[in-house]
Amino acid sequence: MKFANDAVPGVSGYFPQNVPEIGTPLEKTDSMPLLFTPITIGSVTFKNRIFAAPMCQYSSDNGHATDWHLVHIGSIASRGVAAICMEATSVVPEGRISPEDAGLWTDSQMEPLKRIVNFVHAQGTKVGVQLAHAGRKASTYAPWVQHKAGAHNTASSEENGWPDEVFGPSPIPWSENYVEPKELTKDQLVEIEEAFIASIRRCQEIGFDFIEIHGAHGYLLSSFVSPLSNVRSDEFGGQLLENRLRWPLRLINRCRAVWPKPLFVRISATEWAEGPEQENGIWKQFGIEQSKIYASEMYKLGVDLVHVSSGGNWSSQKIVAGAGFQVPFAESIKQVNPERLVGVVGLIKDPKLAEQYLQDRKADIIFLARALMRNPHWPLEAAEQLGVRVKAANQYERAFYRL
Repeated sequence: MKFANDAVPGVSGYFPQNVPEIGTPLEKTDSMPLLFTPITIGSVTFKNRIFAAPMCQYSSDNGHATDWHLVHIGSIASRGVAAICMEATSVVPEGRISPEDAGLWTDSQMEPLKRIVNFVHAQGTKVGVQLAHAGRKASTYAPWVQHKAGAHNTASSEENGWPDEVFGPSPIPWSENYVEPKELTKDQLVEIEEAFIASIRRCQEIGFDFIEIHGAHGYLLSSFVSPLSNVRSDEFGGQLLENRLRWPLRLINRCRAVWPKPLFVRISATEWAEGPEQENGIWKQFGIEQSKIYASEMYKLGVDLVHVSSGGNWSSQKIVAGAGFQVPFAESIKQVNPERLVGVVGLIKDPKLAEQYLQDRKADIIFLARALMRNPHWPLEAAEQLGVRVKAANQYERAFYRL
C-alpha cells in the first residue's frame, strides 16, 4: 500500500493514498455526466466539475489558519470534489472582514496553509485561495460573536477591531450600522496592489493550484464597480463605467502578470437594488449589463474563469432566491463569452439540475458552499443519482458500495 508521503512529492503525512483519485468514475462510458468529466484550466487538470466555493469560517488566529481549517477543508477534500477554494483571505490586516478572518499578509501565515494544501493534494484534490480585501465592510463581527455596541456592527479597537482603518472607494458606509469608511487615496490603491502581489508570491511557495480574487459581495472590488458605493471624482469612479472598472482591472492585470496558474475572479453580477440598472443613460446600480462588460474585460486580461455570484453591496437588497437563482446571470455572461469559462454558485442542491446547467452551457463549473456544509458527501451521492459509480475514499468505501 502506498502512503501519501511516498506517492505525492513534497507531501508529508502518513495516510493511505487513494488510487484512483476520490471522486473519479470507476467506469468510463460514452454517456458520462459532464459533472464528472475532467476539465483543464490553464496548466491544471481538475478531475470533475464540482468545486467547493470559499466559505468564511471566522476561525483564524490573527489571520493564521487553525486546526479547524485543516479538519474543515480536509473533510471536503476527501469526499470527491475536484477543487476547493479556501475562504476570503485578506492581503492586509485591515482588509479582513472580522478579527477572526483569514490572512496572508505575513510569512508566518504560510506554514499552517502548507499543511492544509499538502493534505488536500494527498487526496487528489486541487486547492486554491480567495485573496480579498473587505473594504468598507471590514472590522465587523463574526456571526456568533457577542458585542457591546447594540445594533452597530463595527468591532471597536477594544474588541480587536480597527474602526479607524476602514477604507472604501468613497466615504459611504455599507449601512447606518457600519462605520463610515475613509476614501482611499491613489497611493493607498497602489499599496493594496503591492499587498496582493506579495500574497500571491506566498501562494506560489505554499503550493496553491489556483487563485480567486474576491470581487463580489460588497467588499473592496465590488464596491468600486458600483455607482451606489463609488462616487469618486477622479479617474477611478463616478458615473462612467470605464472609470469604476479601471482600478479593479488594473489590480487584476497585475495579479495575472505574476501568477502563472489558473486565475479566477468572483463577482456579484447584480446588487439587487430597487429600480432599473440604467435609466435615461445613467447607471443607477450595478447589474448584469455592466457585469457582461466587466467579465469581457477580465477575459481580455487573461482571467481563466469568472465565478458568478450576486448581492452584498446594497444593505437593502431584495434578493429573489431559489434553486439555481444565479444561473441566469452566469448564462448571460457565457453567451457573450462562449469560449470562456464561467462558474456559478447559489442554492444548487439537485445534482440533476447541476448537470443540466452544464449540458445547456449555462456554466462550466458548479460551485457549492452550504450544500457541502450540510453534506460533504454530495459528490458521491450526486454520482449515484446520475448513474455513475465514482471512487470513494478507501476509508469510507464500505459505507457506499458494500452491504
